[in-house]
Amino acid sequence: MPRVNNPAPVVGVRVGELARRVGVAPETLRAWERRYGVLRPARTPAGYRIYGREDEQRARRMRELIESGWAAGEAAHVVTETAIVEAAPLPEPDTADELVTALMGFDSAAGNAAFDRVFAARTLDAALRDVVLPALSQIGDRWERGEITVAQEHFATELITGRLRGLGREWGAGLGPRAVLACPSGERHDVGLLCCGLALDRRGWRVTYLGSDTPVEALESVVGTVEPAVVVLGALQSGPLQAAAPALGRLARRVPIAVGGTGACADLAAAASAWHLYGDPVTGAAALTAERTAAG
Repeated sequence: MPRVNNPAPVVGVRVGELARRVGVAPETLRAWERRYGVLRPARTPAGYRIYGREDEQRARRMRELIESGWAAGEAAHVVTETAIVEAAPLPEPDTADELVTALMGFDSAAGNAAFDRVFAARTLDAALRDVVLPALSQIGDRWERGEITVAQEHFATELITGRLRGLGREWGAGLGPRAVLACPSGERHDVGLLCCGLALDRRGWRVTYLGSDTPVEALESVVGTVEPAVVVLGALQSGPLQAAAPALGRLARRVPIAVGGTGACADLAAAASAWHLYGDPVTGAAALTAERTAAG
């Protein structure tokens, strides 16, 4: 009998897995493929679309450009016309683990070196969303489970926070719209707010950063001085936002307010006459920028 040559298997992932890796909805990926030709899937013998490494690179680059303020059509032109070797490199899957491991050993040199590698290999958005925020979440989870000590948690958080603050040294400069960022009274965790400020700065905003545990009276004073386009409050716990909601509602008559973080929800935002920012801090910064652009 003649030998039958079975076709080689098609290597890649389905659209759902690609969406999970890139951080956008499957419907968005399908639209990018249909309208702009950003994705170029192969097909299995059964007819299913399979997306490869280059599709993932182009999709990641598309997301980064759009979140930076590019129109989808313009971003697609750049992505499809740029050689794939120039595309943003894919994150190494163990980089967050590498960063956490260095920090758990109280090794400042290794921790700073890992931090440097993260930002050298990625855009700021990707570094924050794909590595820094997951690393911080992992550290918090391990502390809650009793797997690391208070000293380890403090050391790791302080090193990461210090490096993030260093990236924001000049974020009040420029001519873009101004955003005042703060945590309400009683909220002392501001790492997510720092990430949001950096992502806003990356999109052309001028950031006035007040940080943790900020009374509404202080916010009112700053609003009167700098006349921001928006005030952004971040909170990990709901209590501080609940306590501040009545005063924030009064402040919202003077300036738009947005609230985000795990302590924020739609009901609390409504009580404060504020806009609820869903998702991670980078997504929140992109949403604020899109809203500002749409408003003209």
